[in-house]
Formats: sequence, C-alpha cells, structure tokens
Amino acid sequence: MSTKPPKDDALEALDFIINVLREHEKDLDRLISELGKITEKLGEASELSCRIENIEKRIANLQDGFSKLTSYISRLGESQTGTVQLQERETCPSLTRRGMLVLRCKNWEDFQALAHQAQMVFFLYKEMDKSFQLNAFKENQVITYRGELPISATIIFKTWLSRQLNIPEAKIFEGLLSVEWLM
Repeated sequence: MSTKPPKDDALEALDFIINVLREHEKDLDRLISELGKITEKLGEASELSCRIENIEKRIANLQDGFSKLTSYISRLGESQTGTVQLQERETCPSLTRRGMLVLRCKNWEDFQALAHQAQMVFFLYKEMDKSFQLNAFKENQVITYRGELPISATIIFKTWLSRQLNIPEAKIFEGLLSVEWLM
C-alpha cells in the first residue's frame, strides 16, 4: 500500500526546493556579475595592449627617423670635408643604429677641443638666466656645453651694430640720446 505524504509535508518539500532554487539564483547572479567584471578587465587589458603596441610603433618610427637623420647629417658632413676613407669607417663604427654618443662638457676648454672643426653647431641663448647651450655635431657624436654668457649682451650688441652700420665700436654708446630745450 502506498501512502501519500500529508499535504503539509508536500508543501514543506516544495518550499525547501524553492529556497534552494533561490539560493542557486543568487549564486548565479553573483557569478554572472563576477564574469562581467572579468570580461570588462580583459577588455581594458586588450585596450592597454593596443595602446602599448601603438606606443611601440611610434618609438620604432622615431628610432628609424633618428637613424635616417643621423645618417643624412653624417653624409652631409662627409660631402663637405671630402670622402672618408674606407679604413676609417671600419675602425670607427657608426653608432646610429644603437644610439648617439653624447659628450656633455663641463669645461669650456674641453668643449673647444672636442668640437673643433665640427660639422654643425647649434646654439640656444636663454635670456632669463643669461646662459647659453651649444650642441656640436662631429663624427657621429654630439658634444654639448652649457654655461653663462662669457661677455655681456651689451658688448655683443655693440659689435653687431658696429658691423651692421659700419661704425667703430668706440663711437657706439649704451643709453639714450635726446634733445632738451633750456628755457
């Protein structure tokens, strides 16, 4: 004989099953939320890797451009000074592929000795602190010097005016010339 469970027992079992299903639903919601966060982070990671790839491409392009510029400058210098012998090239390898050798001189005399007969010289005058910077390019090397202006801007301006106006420096004075009427 089969006996049917009482109605209360059946309702209790059904209630238990519903509670278990609700707990599983909460667990599934939590897992879905965590999965969403993980995929979002993966998306951010792929964006970062994309950005990193773009930066690496830019760096490679800059390095390539720098190598081309350096090679152009060295060819320009070679054409101005004549042909460089092949033996000299073999003993002094170019640093263009690995980078540029930069010599930073603290003493003016060192800069003068190293930069003597450079292929090109760039200068930058900084009026705010009355200083200047020189960059000389010679034999695939950049030689730099930074220091205070050795002579005043007034002396330089007087020399420039003298040459431009063909007037002796002794006749050029700093100051203003004005006419005042006496009464």
